[in-house]
Amino acid sequence: MARDILFLLKENFPDGEGLPYFCPDCAMVTGVLTYFPKLKHSLDIRYSDFPKPRAEIVELIGPDHQGCPVLILDKAPPMDALGFLSGQSKGRSFISGAKAISQYWSHILGVSRPH
Repeated sequence: MARDILFLLKENFPDGEGLPYFCPDCAMVTGVLTYFPKLKHSLDIRYSDFPKPRAEIVELIGPDHQGCPVLILDKAPPMDALGFLSGQSKGRSFISGAKAISQYWSHILGVSRPH
C-alpha cells in the first residue's frame, strides 16, 4: 500500500558551533503525530539529516524543495484540497511547513486543525 511520505529533520543536529539544534516546525509535526497517532498509520515517516543536499527528498521532488517538514503526497489531492499544496515537482504534489501540513490533515483526515 502506497502512502504519503513525511520528511522530518533528525533532532540534535549541529549547525556551526555551540549546542545542537532541533527544527521547530518538525517538532510541531511530531507533536501533531503524538496527539493523533492514527496519522502514523497512513504515513511513511522518514528522518533526514540537516546538511543539504538531502538526497532522498531531492530524488522525489528536486533540489529546490529540500525544506523540512515536507509531506509528499502519494496521489493528487481531491479538488477541494488543492489550496493546501505548496507545489508540484517531478510529477509529485507536496506540502511544506508544519501549519500547512496540519491544516491538510485536518481537512482530509478530520483531525483538529491548528489554532
